[in-house]
Amino acid sequence: MIERQPARAALVGALVAALITLPGLWVGTLWDNSETAYGEVAREILLTHDWVVMHLNGVPYFVQPPLYFWFGAAFALLIGPTAFALRLPSALATIALGAFTGYAVARQAGTRVGIYAAVILSTCLMQAVIGRLAIMDALLDLAVAMTIFWWFRALETGRDRYVVYGWIAAGGGFLAKGLVAPAVALLVIVPFYLWNRRSETMPVPSPRAWLAGVLVFLVVVLPWTLSLVAHYHLFPLQKLIGEYTIGRYTSVVENQSGPVWYYVPVVILGFFPWIAFLPMAIVYGVRCLHDEQRDPRMARLVRLAFTWIVVPLLFFSFAETKLSNYIALEFPALGLVTALYFESVARKGGSRSAIVSAATVPVTIGALAFAIWLFTRNNRLTAEIARAVPPLADMGAAIFAGSLLTALLVARAKSARYAPYALALAAIIAVDVLAVGVLPRAEAYKPVPRLAAIIERERKPGDAVAIQNVSGGNALLFYTHPAVAVLAAPGQLDPQSDGADPRAFICTARRAWVVLPAEPSAYDPSYGRRRRVVAVDRKAALLLYYGTPCR
Repeated sequence: MIERQPARAALVGALVAALITLPGLWVGTLWDNSETAYGEVAREILLTHDWVVMHLNGVPYFVQPPLYFWFGAAFALLIGPTAFALRLPSALATIALGAFTGYAVARQAGTRVGIYAAVILSTCLMQAVIGRLAIMDALLDLAVAMTIFWWFRALETGRDRYVVYGWIAAGGGFLAKGLVAPAVALLVIVPFYLWNRRSETMPVPSPRAWLAGVLVFLVVVLPWTLSLVAHYHLFPLQKLIGEYTIGRYTSVVENQSGPVWYYVPVVILGFFPWIAFLPMAIVYGVRCLHDEQRDPRMARLVRLAFTWIVVPLLFFSFAETKLSNYIALEFPALGLVTALYFESVARKGGSRSAIVSAATVPVTIGALAFAIWLFTRNNRLTAEIARAVPPLADMGAAIFAGSLLTALLVARAKSARYAPYALALAAIIAVDVLAVGVLPRAEAYKPVPRLAAIIERERKPGDAVAIQNVSGGNALLFYTHPAVAVLAAPGQLDPQSDGADPRAFICTARRAWVVLPAEPSAYDPSYGRRRRVVAVDRKAALLLYYGTPCR
């Protein structure tokens, strides 16, 4: 008799996800470019008091839907526009995804499989990264997973309400990142249904349920979209759906391209450390599909997992625009198939293949540690990098010890069921050490927030702020106030470029604060105004132009 306590699996999944995302979430400033851009859009909701039309640098922003920005603005309103407030929506969505995955899988395959799936998903590297960034992908991943799991439940039971629940989740996914949410969910569930019905009869929900679901989806997404249309007609939808959704698939946007195999290394690295067990998990899944004596519910879950892994991977591989976080929405399926494999190992009381897989992790970590030791021995490191080496060593030691313990637990029949928890604990320790011990060292390489603090402390009404030929424009914007101008490089003013004319900016401002490269040769002419180097921070300098206006 399989024990099914989905609430327990959900609780464990939420707890593990919280342990790997929340510690150190408040550490450091936001990362440029995406975190500061999205954080600024959320902050400008509070500055403009406009919750319908998003803004960036005071200009209407139609690149992404509003759900993340709404959550970010709400948390910023409560606790201030800090890195913690703006990363909290991603962390909470990741925690919810761990809980929901545990609940959905436990309801189908038993409590232990649900806990395994939630723990494996929550402790892989991709989830740890997505859950700690001020971006909307965690919300998208949660919405897609909820949609697929609800529709899977609908096809299992034939109950109409699960179809509607799925469409509600798809509506949330649309508000998180556009049409990709319902599109990917349909790309998974339809092939799964066509494949699975060849092996068993499935109770299909009524057409009325699907129609009702679509109507509910429209109720969720139309109020915001119609409000945009009322303000700007069809232009926002053309940008959001045409240019930044369909356009990202059919053409390269913002130079974010890659080969067709781009996502293979992303999956390998993103599913670390559990990638060591994925090959045998796939082998187990294939055997499960060919075993006629196998519980049909397990075979059904394997078909769902395989479809969920393969179809989005192919879909995004043939897209022209590629980013590593796009493929994160299939990681619940990777966790599911690996959990099913660990369940088979636990039932058999150990497995030689699991021992070999577990042993590959310490071998890999040991080789990496040796390479780091050799590199640090033969190279002179900066003080900041040298201080980060001990925490990195602690991370490697945690994964190394956890993987060794996993191999030992798998080798014994009585302890095999506990093996995934050992590796999960090691991953939690490693990620938290990274967040608290390593990432703060990176602050030394972020001069723009420190220069922005000087501007905010010394600026006067009417002062203008700009950045020229230095990365970090979004960070300067986030840590000051809009508007921030981006100036063309000296002697490179191009009518086709986005850079503003430095002379026009400096001459028209009462006083002008400009962040530019620290080399004096990079400074523009003063155009007859007085100029003072206020601060130099690493490779960036802050200049103040003031005095007699330009002639």
